[in-house]
Amino acid sequence: MIQVSLIGNFSLLLVGFLLVLPCSEAVKPVKVFILSGQSNMVGAGKVDGGSGRWGNQFIDPVVSVYEGEHDSEKDYDSLEPIKTLKLDAFGGVKPTPYPGGGVHVTRGYIKVKESGIYEFRPGYAGSTYNVMEVAGKEVHRQEVGKSPVRNEIRLEANEKVPFKITYFTKQANGLGWIVRLDVPGALSTMVKFEGMYPYLIDSNKQWVARDDVWYRGVVTAVGNRPLGVAGGRIGPEIGFGHAVGNFIDEPVLILKTSQGNRSLSWDFLTPGSKQFEYKGKIYAGYKQTPLSWDKGTTPEPINWYAGKQYDDCMGAAHDVLKNFDKEFPHWKGRGYVIEGFAWWQGDKDRYVEAHAVNYEKNLVRLIKTLRAEFKAPGARFVVATLGQTSKLAEPGNDKLILDAQLAVDGSTGKYPEFKGNVSTVYTHPLSQGGASNSHYNGNAQTYMDVGLAMGEAMLELLKNKD
Repeated sequence: MIQVSLIGNFSLLLVGFLLVLPCSEAVKPVKVFILSGQSNMVGAGKVDGGSGRWGNQFIDPVVSVYEGEHDSEKDYDSLEPIKTLKLDAFGGVKPTPYPGGGVHVTRGYIKVKESGIYEFRPGYAGSTYNVMEVAGKEVHRQEVGKSPVRNEIRLEANEKVPFKITYFTKQANGLGWIVRLDVPGALSTMVKFEGMYPYLIDSNKQWVARDDVWYRGVVTAVGNRPLGVAGGRIGPEIGFGHAVGNFIDEPVLILKTSQGNRSLSWDFLTPGSKQFEYKGKIYAGYKQTPLSWDKGTTPEPINWYAGKQYDDCMGAAHDVLKNFDKEFPHWKGRGYVIEGFAWWQGDKDRYVEAHAVNYEKNLVRLIKTLRAEFKAPGARFVVATLGQTSKLAEPGNDKLILDAQLAVDGSTGKYPEFKGNVSTVYTHPLSQGGASNSHYNGNAQTYMDVGLAMGEAMLELLKNKD
């Protein structure tokens, strides 16, 4: 009897212990944030000066072929090549083909037109497995099966310096890209040379990604990867993802579904929205076409309808969530919960007075519709204003949209149901110049700072969540 009792008590203790084990954290759902809007949200922040195919910067390139497979212990400069070939075309679209038959080493000179800090990206696909030196400095190394490690180098205008590329595989060719890094407004300039946003790079000044925050882009700015700098442009998702990821213990998914040059009162018009009359014209309700027509006339339909972009963007988001385990196999079985929405838009609405007048009504409807459609009534909602529009702006369409975006902030009291769950970020002080229709001149700081501010606003809302 004592033995049975002890076993029974032990079993109860074991069950209780298992219930409080830290591994129970693993079953908590992924926190999802849906980001949407037009080109502001798509993102046009420059990562660098823009890569271009190299070509005329290279002088007298010659490829030498050495016998056998690549051997890192060999000093190819001290060996006799079995053949050499002067490369009449190096870079561009159709470089002179390499002869094959051994280890390829290309040598020559580089001369750039502008002084600056440069990065070299030699090769394409399999030919990126090589080591490149410029003026005796290693600027690129990518071992087979590994990621590239690149080091910037300062070059002076019209100064001729030697280069050498040693290829590790038979997939050798003269393709390559060169990029200027120290460009005003570029993320590479701010992070690598001015010390801003240091968490975006590692100790070797290479871009890093965080796997506790995942990025999934649909419609435009597509991707499915850990959150980090990838490609030549960024949007607010980088700053937003870092802000919320640093606060939330569970994994985070940034699901961005956006499209440029779209208005809330036409392209993104929410389901159920009714047509309205303004100054003698009828403006389309949801699923109607065209955008507007004279009152009393029968309009000719066009190949678009009010709400088409809403349907496309939100439909794409639904597709991702419906296939969550397949899209994100590393989170299989965890499930998800939609924590919040972020909206950065308004540029196109300012060109149509009737749309600007109705922006506030449509924004309120958008907030309510998204929460209902995604079955997330408690999801927090953050809106960002257009950076060029000041609170002191003269009356007009721009000011109408700004005032509408500020009005939905729960702290204003205009919409009591939004108190503590809707926040508006006033981005005018964060903009580094330019306007929404010029993508803020591509300044990456604008996109980073707006994203961070939206993320911080989201966190304040989540901290007050019941």
